[in-house]
Amino acid sequence: MHSVTTIGLDIAKSVIQVHGIDAIGKVVIRRQLKRRYVLAFFQKLPPCLVGIEVCASSHHWSRELKALGHTVRLMPPAYVKPYVKRQKNDAAGAEAICEAVTRANMRFVATKTPEQQSCLMLHRTRHLLIRQQTAVINAIRAHLAEFGVVAPVGRRGVEELLDVVAASSDERVPEVARACVAALGAQLRVLRAQILEFDRQIMTWHRSNETSKRLDEIPGVGPALATALVASVADPKAFRSGRNFSAWIGLVPKQHSSGGKDRLGSISKQGDRYLRSLFTAGALAVIRYAKIHGTKRPWLTALLARRPTKVAAIALANKIARMAWAMMVKGERYKEPAALAA
Repeated sequence: MHSVTTIGLDIAKSVIQVHGIDAIGKVVIRRQLKRRYVLAFFQKLPPCLVGIEVCASSHHWSRELKALGHTVRLMPPAYVKPYVKRQKNDAAGAEAICEAVTRANMRFVATKTPEQQSCLMLHRTRHLLIRQQTAVINAIRAHLAEFGVVAPVGRRGVEELLDVVAASSDERVPEVARACVAALGAQLRVLRAQILEFDRQIMTWHRSNETSKRLDEIPGVGPALATALVASVADPKAFRSGRNFSAWIGLVPKQHSSGGKDRLGSISKQGDRYLRSLFTAGALAVIRYAKIHGTKRPWLTALLARRPTKVAAIALANKIARMAWAMMVKGERYKEPAALAA
């Protein structure tokens, strides 16, 4: 067998496709491996470049193969797809990965540590529970509305509905419906307790991480966004500039430019939707605070004078993202603008 220099690895739950080439680009390996044989297979190979698409378990395989001495590069699936020649199958995917990883202009994803993935799991589990909580609240409101029982919007309104169900003297709700809504109410209380517990765990993780505590000093960035940033961005230096980082989150305008004419549209909404929503919520909080307390922010004041609030919030979220990237790269603390410092 010729010496393997580059391998494309198409990973899956149980069957993994390997496509390897030598220094001149000749195919020397094309085979399938069961999951339990992957590490033993790579132990026998000399150190080589391994390309993997970013997907479920990709960071795990990256850490394992790096421990064996191989150089691993993770790539977004969207950037690998153009290299698939015709039909989509495991062999074609591994071949495309092998070719894409050798491109000089390919963009790679830094490998996350187990601690970063654990923090991300905290955020994703909490976000899932919040969605389930919203679904249960909507179900309670919809079911009781069928019997003419409605309440104001907000948490107090839901509590009023549960009080109606708990009162057996209220004859508007039949017993069968009362039992159903009571079960939903019990589930809602459990979800709220679990969400509070995850909030405490996120705060504990935040207090134990120096970078997260520094990011928390930026107006509009709280513990949730700070921890999510530290967990999501394995290597901030992988981005060439703050604008590239903001574009990765999806906070820059879409371009449809041609013939020397720049045409910019709405934001691209590419990248991590969760991070983008946290940045936008933080920007709206800064704008709301500035309006209530009259904080002097010349740039924001001028922007709000000519643009709607939510448009200004997106621009401010873009600005906050760039500041966060600069602080992560340079290891600096937040510095107030001259107008506020005065």
